[in-house]
Amino acid sequence: MASNEDKPTVKEDENAGSWKDSIFNPRTGEFCGRTAKSWGLILLFYLVFYAFLAGMFVLTIWVMLLTLDDYVPKYRDRVPHPGLVIRPKQLDMLFNRSQRLQYDPYVQTLESFLQQYNDTEQERNEACLAGDYFEQEGKVGEQRKACQFKRSSLSRCSGLSDSTFGYAEGRPCVLLKMNRIIGLKPRGDPYVNCTAKRDTPVQMQYFPSEGRFDKMYFPYYGNKLHERYVQPLVAVKLLLNKEDYNTELTIECRIEGSDLRNNDDRDKFLGRVTFRITVKE
Repeated sequence: MASNEDKPTVKEDENAGSWKDSIFNPRTGEFCGRTAKSWGLILLFYLVFYAFLAGMFVLTIWVMLLTLDDYVPKYRDRVPHPGLVIRPKQLDMLFNRSQRLQYDPYVQTLESFLQQYNDTEQERNEACLAGDYFEQEGKVGEQRKACQFKRSSLSRCSGLSDSTFGYAEGRPCVLLKMNRIIGLKPRGDPYVNCTAKRDTPVQMQYFPSEGRFDKMYFPYYGNKLHERYVQPLVAVKLLLNKEDYNTELTIECRIEGSDLRNNDDRDKFLGRVTFRITVKE
């Protein structure tokens, strides 16, 4: 015979029924306290609300895109002056000139980079008049012509007469270029000047002559309008001597002779670049 303890009390039955009714009430047809109509109205409201937000977002993006030019950035005031970039893309270089495996990565980087400057490739571009800006008018979307910059103009740093770019003899070459800026026309006659940060100077040789960036490579019209454009280069050959080996040399290169900035303390690459090189023997 079952005892009174085994029988559920009326209070327990009411609590269980109340809990079940909070999920679904069969008498009113409510689910989680709301009828099907109430749930439908809430879902409709949020559907319309989020569709409106999505439409506003798409409309805003569309209006913004109408103000943009496909070929020229709308805002260019933050980059009025170019940075100076070095190849190989290393600010710290160390190698033994008698061990090819150590300097070969630098050589391969230079060789790969200069492929676009091969004379056969550059013959497809224009032989421009040196000393003058190469300004061009054209229809919207019309391709602009690019001036030739032949690899052979880098002479002893071209990799043509010396496939190791001087690294095997302990007199390495580095290549310098300016970042592309649409419409840039530097005033003056910009050239590269490199100095060693030590008491005694390091002998250097520049290619092309005097390390100049000729005006005929300016202005640049942008990636879409100027597809065949290549930046002019300046090659610097470090004419190191025996006493320069096994010592870390800090070399700073700057763009001089123009209105391009090279002394901004907030940006150490604006118009200049500093690198360190150690050649061992």
